[in-house]
Amino acid sequence: MISNICAVSGRRGRQGAAAAGSTRETTRGGAQEVLAGGSIYWIIHGQVRVRQLVIGFRSERDDNGRRYCLIEVDAKLVPTLSRSWRPFQGWRYLSPEDAPADRSGDGDPLPDRMLAELRALGLI
Repeated sequence: MISNICAVSGRRGRQGAAAAGSTRETTRGGAQEVLAGGSIYWIIHGQVRVRQLVIGFRSERDDNGRRYCLIEVDAKLVPTLSRSWRPFQGWRYLSPEDAPADRSGDGDPLPDRMLAELRALGLI
């Protein structure tokens, strides 16, 4: 799952950057906010699993001349605590209050099922 993100995000981008994806519209207003430490969060099977730091936006044109905005991210994937998200597959910007914490590198991560049960019990 996460290895697929590596393959997709490594396709395009300047040196030291990967391209997470593109949008039809250039980011308006909030671009500076996102560039000041914002991340794209990857949702896999209904769970936020990993994030990548946004490092730039680039205007491009496709083969038909249509404009789009390429979102450049740091190539490093940062695992997060698993968090349920409404049915959706792909990436999202999240506000700081909606974003899950980064997962510590201490030991193996807990299985998703156990995390879900602990969360349901209000223990995490």
